[in-house]
Amino acid sequence: MATGTTYGARAHARAQEGTRAEAMPVVPAADWPDPPCAAGHLVWAETVAGGNYTHRVLARGTELRLTDLRGDACAHLLLYAADRPWERLNVADTVKVQWNAYLGEGQLLLSDQGRVLASVVTDTSGRHDALCGTSTLVRNSERYGDGTPQSNSPAGRELFKLAAAKNGLEPRDLPPSLSFFQGVRIAEDGALDFTGSIGPGGSVTLRAEQDVTVLIANVPHPADPRPDYVSTALEALAWRAAPTTPGDPLWDASPEGRRAFLNTADFVAARGLA
Repeated sequence: MATGTTYGARAHARAQEGTRAEAMPVVPAADWPDPPCAAGHLVWAETVAGGNYTHRVLARGTELRLTDLRGDACAHLLLYAADRPWERLNVADTVKVQWNAYLGEGQLLLSDQGRVLASVVTDTSGRHDALCGTSTLVRNSERYGDGTPQSNSPAGRELFKLAAAKNGLEPRDLPPSLSFFQGVRIAEDGALDFTGSIGPGGSVTLRAEQDVTVLIANVPHPADPRPDYVSTALEALAWRAAPTTPGDPLWDASPEGRRAFLNTADFVAARGLA
């Protein structure tokens, strides 16, 4: 189809309606094939290409399942309270308050206000990282020759800047991030041991315990020793559910976690949200 005129360009653009690419959001999400819940409950359905990013605001109680489709995704994650971006994911508190540097099922993702932003409901991967953060422009330029967002080797922080800007946030609003699907362990001598991925199909499900803004950059882990920039597709599916409440095993899994849930419940009750 000729696109040398305005009419031709318009006809060509309109002819693309309904085309499905391998990596793209599906709108409405209910059109996603084989959803993990009632189709009407699905609120976000997207495949994120390697070296790309996404973002979404999710309501309290929403569950978000991330899946490493081909075994080389790495979901670098940031969370913010949706209408109060100064309350955000605090990786240091997430680690120290729970006495655990390794993410997994039952762990809570905490803000700097001592409240729960999200909880890890299920995890079939076990290869995650709360220690290294994401890649930077300088590091990717040194390793791969470029780290800008439009390059073939975009850095995670550069993609976070784009996702942040679309939510009214600035580069100074970007704290250290968490990484899912590419793991790191600490050796006895204190060195970082990159454990990589378990392979295709690993997934982790998060539950939003407040209204949250989610930023995700799907880029190689900064400790990945491979010389090439390797990053494959990430699936993000979210559906309506309910927040954690007293009586749920997750609520009482630890004294520290219970206190964080109480802080969260107290806050949402005062705002008339519960």
